[in-house]
Amino acid sequence: MSTPTGAPVPPGGPAVLAVAVEHARRGVRLQVALRWVLVAFVALTVAFVPPAHDVVTCVVIAACYGLFALAIAVWVHSGGDRAVRLAWVALLGDLVVLAVLTLLTGVSTPQSWTSDVVTTGFLLLPVLAATQLRPRVCAAVVVPTVVVYLVAGIATMEANLEPWSSLLLRTAIAAGVAAGCVGLSRIQRSRVAQIGRLVQTRGELLGELGDLEQRERSSLSEHLHDGALQYVLAARMDLDDARDSGDPEAFERLDRALTETSRLLRSTVAELHPAVLAKAGLPAAVRELAAAAAARGGFAADVRADGWPADLRTTADPLLHRTARELLANVAEHARARTADVTLTFLGGRARMVVADDGVGIGPGAAGPGGGHIGLASHAVRIEAAGGCLTIAPGASSGTVVTVEVPADPV
Repeated sequence: MSTPTGAPVPPGGPAVLAVAVEHARRGVRLQVALRWVLVAFVALTVAFVPPAHDVVTCVVIAACYGLFALAIAVWVHSGGDRAVRLAWVALLGDLVVLAVLTLLTGVSTPQSWTSDVVTTGFLLLPVLAATQLRPRVCAAVVVPTVVVYLVAGIATMEANLEPWSSLLLRTAIAAGVAAGCVGLSRIQRSRVAQIGRLVQTRGELLGELGDLEQRERSSLSEHLHDGALQYVLAARMDLDDARDSGDPEAFERLDRALTETSRLLRSTVAELHPAVLAKAGLPAAVRELAAAAAARGGFAADVRADGWPADLRTTADPLLHRTARELLANVAEHARARTADVTLTFLGGRARMVVADDGVGIGPGAAGPGGGHIGLASHAVRIEAAGGCLTIAPGASSGTVVTVEVPADPV
């Protein structure tokens, strides 16, 4: 299967394909524009450096070439994808025009400079071919160009009294330009493919972030409904009992319910806006997260911050805190772990956080789009945007080890 430009469908889906097609159209438009440069070059050469003989024939060829360029421009403009796919064939017409002019002016009129000037135009053909996003098509144009350039030079070298060394040297230059243009075409194609993959990833992440927001809202709703709201309802019932009977135990239950409700609400609010992060620092804020996640998931959590100064505040603290919340929430909800350890270190302007558990583990591709862990993928993108990296590896015997490294400046 191929794209409308004739190239194989690049991996990555419609987003990658759309980017490749658009860049192919731009390349063909550039090719059409550069052809007019070549038309002007041929016309000016015939006008200002005319051959001693066959001037009328050269003028006719130049005029026909201008009409040819006009026809190709109209065809590309109105021909749609088919014209974009086949526009490279017109480059062979450019090659024929230059070859005919070189042979006509070089063999029949050796005393003129016309053929020497015309042969310079051959060097523009590989540039036109490089506008293609198909290296093989580019090679299919530049190889005949170099061959025709050499053949035309051999055919005119006796009339021009050119030595073999001169011909071979300038042919080598032409071959070097041709090879460079093929390489440029390959580079451009790889860049377009990379841009397409980034566009696709961006689209996937935008969709996944919407799902993440909904998931966080659902999680917050569950925490409030299953936690604080239940205690409030129980407190209301105990209040009714206390009002009717004056039973001291009812007041004690009411006090416990209100105390637990306050704790749960403080925990929820802290997760949404961690004031402790600014006041007490990242290690203290992560310890709160670990304690809350351990209570939900039924595992033992330990936070070690020996390599993190107690009074240190960095620009990466909010990002690391959000990432720690996501990682610990995954341990609580999915890992079925008995223990989880968090290690924080700061060294040489880089912050490092390692979250390790002994649960069932997750795959190394979970942080990528489509990996099944939407929240983890979105955090990985944020970390990469900040110049850091997030890696996932299996634990020594079981579970998962997630390592986050990111540049951090003290504030």
